[in-house]
Amino acid sequence: MPYGFKEGPFPLGAWVAEQRRAYGAGQMTGKRAQRLEKLGMVWSVADERFQEDLEAAKAYYADHWRLCVPRSATALDRPVGQWLSNLRRPGALGDRPEWRTALEAVDEDWAPAWSAEWPRHFAVLRELVRDEEGPAEVLPGFTVHGMDIGRWLARQRKPEVWAALAEGQRERLEAIGVTPLPVTVHPELPPGAGSTSPAKTLSAFDKGAAALAQYKARTGSVKVPRAHVEQLPDGTEVKLGVFLSNTKSRRAKLTVDKLATLAGLGLEWAATGGAA
Repeated sequence: MPYGFKEGPFPLGAWVAEQRRAYGAGQMTGKRAQRLEKLGMVWSVADERFQEDLEAAKAYYADHWRLCVPRSATALDRPVGQWLSNLRRPGALGDRPEWRTALEAVDEDWAPAWSAEWPRHFAVLRELVRDEEGPAEVLPGFTVHGMDIGRWLARQRKPEVWAALAEGQRERLEAIGVTPLPVTVHPELPPGAGSTSPAKTLSAFDKGAAALAQYKARTGSVKVPRAHVEQLPDGTEVKLGVFLSNTKSRRAKLTVDKLATLAGLGLEWAATGGAA
């Protein structure tokens, strides 16, 4: 009821607001509270609206299997996408832990720590293989909700991409039967045959992505100083700051797979196509 609402000359909206204040301050008797509750009194308007929006979110999840949704998403005539986006803002649920628990009960990835595209693809894959036994298999070209799930799955299994995933991402994939492809081992050349230099197994881009994943795992950030040099486990030094700067300037020429890798690591400009 709006605060300024009047029933005839009586300021009913203001009176209802005063009853809520008295109830919250412990200044109302049990009998008065019961009489108001019989009339449908809602003591916390915020909680009531949350429950209504939560029902809309559940309806969306039933159709799309995820709550990591675009801002434009709607369900039950409610702007569920914008509502969820607002709740993901830092501090939005600071004094409402029960709201966070309710959302996680619907979808643990409702506010993912990585690019939104990843949980959207994963949610569909999870539903596709839910009743299957053995390794998860979806062929490239199999599209759901406009997403090529088979192609996405094949990419996640690549050793260099798998290594760049966050621990939580790998855990989710393993839980539904997804494992990385074996690393290709190049046989050693016989003595005296051709060049003795080792075979090149990772491209410059793959080394840069691996270095970024390592830096993020250590620091929790993808903001890298331009002069920073990251050393990989095999001793390779990657000028990570320069790599990111150059890659961002060439983003229009990057393949979809490379953009997906960078977006999965948390680079917003790779997911949106614009500067972060």
